[in-house]
Amino acid sequence: MADLIELKVPDIGDFDEVEIIEILVSVGDSVEQNQDIITLESDKAAMEIPASHAGVIKELKVAVGDKVGEGTVIALVEVSGDSAKVATAEPKQEATPAPVVEKSAPVAPAVAAEPVQVAPAVPFAPDSKAGIKSSHASPSVRQFARELGVTLSSVVGTGIKGRISKEDVQNFVKQALSAPVAAPATGSAIPPVPVINFEQFGDIKSQELSRIKKISGKHLHACWLNIPHVTQFDEADITELEEFRKENKDMAAKRGVNLTPLVFIIKAVVASLKMFPEFNASLSEDKESLILKNYYNIGVAVDTPNGLMVPVIKDVDKKGFLELAGELGEISQRAREGALTAKDLQGGTFSISSLGGIGGSFFTPIVNAPEVAILGVGRHKMKPEWNGKEFVPRLMLPLSISYDHRVIDGAAGARFTVMLNQMLSDIRKVLL
Repeated sequence: MADLIELKVPDIGDFDEVEIIEILVSVGDSVEQNQDIITLESDKAAMEIPASHAGVIKELKVAVGDKVGEGTVIALVEVSGDSAKVATAEPKQEATPAPVVEKSAPVAPAVAAEPVQVAPAVPFAPDSKAGIKSSHASPSVRQFARELGVTLSSVVGTGIKGRISKEDVQNFVKQALSAPVAAPATGSAIPPVPVINFEQFGDIKSQELSRIKKISGKHLHACWLNIPHVTQFDEADITELEEFRKENKDMAAKRGVNLTPLVFIIKAVVASLKMFPEFNASLSEDKESLILKNYYNIGVAVDTPNGLMVPVIKDVDKKGFLELAGELGEISQRAREGALTAKDLQGGTFSISSLGGIGGSFFTPIVNAPEVAILGVGRHKMKPEWNGKEFVPRLMLPLSISYDHRVIDGAAGARFTVMLNQMLSDIRKVLL
C-alpha cells in the first residue's frame, strides 16, 4: 500500500526565510532517500536539502524564489508502506565563516575598471548584508563565474525572476572586455596594489588559494578595514596551573580526553568576560548601541590542511574542565577533517587564537567581527622573575588581546588583561 508523505525542510540552523534558488526534481520523478531535491541560499551558506523518504514525487509545494524555513513542506511523495518510517534528513551545508561573495578578480586589466559593473561594494562586516546584492544562479553557474573571476552581483540575469545563466556570465565578460578603461579612482578610495609581471625577475609558479583561505581572507580584510584595532600585551604566570594540569593529565586520559593548557585558558577567559561584559558583546547595526550577550560561546582557531577555521564551543560557562576538553578535541578533529557544518561556525561571542603549539610569543590577532575582542596566545617559556628578594624560574605565557576601540577603551582593555592574568596565575579563581 502506498502512502503520501510530506517532504519538509529540516533543521537548517539559525537561518529563517531562506530563498530557494533551484529545484532539482519534477513531479513524477523517483527519488532516493537523502537525494538532494532543492537548493537554498542565504547570505552565509548554500545548502542542498535532501529527501527524507524514497518514493515518487506527486506534487511540488514550492517554487524557485520562495522563502522557506524549518518545517516548510517541499513536496508530497508517494512511498511504499515499508519505507514510510520517519527519517531524519540533514541539509548538506557548505560551512563558511563569512558570507559567500564571489571574488571580484579581473579577467583582464580592462575588467577591473569597466563601467558596466555596479558601484564597488564598500567593505562590510561579515555578518552584515551591506554591500551584497542577492544573485540567483545554480551551483554550476556560480562555479563558472568564479573560474572567470566574475562577481555575480554585477551580472544581470535574463532568466525567470532574474536567474543568471552561463550565457549571462559570458555576455558580461564580453561586454567588460570591450569597455574602455576608466580613469583611476581618486578621493578616499583605497588605491589598488600595482600589477607586476613577476616573470621578468625569474621563474615563478602560480598556486591557487584554498577555498577556505579565499573566504576567510575576505572576512579578515573586512574586519581590519571596519574595526579600529588596539592590542594589549601581557604575560601570565602559569607555573601552578601547569603543575595542576600535569597532576590531572593521566586521570583525564583515562576518561578519554586530552587536558591541554587551552582548556584552562578558555575557562579563564569566560570568567573574565563575566566581569567585563563589554568584551562579550557586539555593536548594533547602526553602531549606536552595544548588544550585551548573556551566553558564552568561544571560537577557537584551528590550523587545518586547507587553512584556518574557527569552530565555536557553545555554553562554555556551563561545562567543566573535562567536558570542555572532550568537546575541544572532538570539534578540532572535525575541523581538520573538513567535517564542520555551518552550525559549528556560528554564534561565537569571543575568539581565541593559540599559536603555543607552533612557537612565537606576541602577535596582533584580528578581531573576528561581529565580536569585539580576541585573545592571541603564544608559547609559554620558563623565565627568571623577580619576587622581591631574588629571581626565581617561572613559566610565563604571552598574551595578546586585540579589541574594537569603538567599544573598549584602553583602560578597560588593560583591566581585562590584568584580570585574565590573575585567573591564569591562580586557576582556582575561575570557580569563584
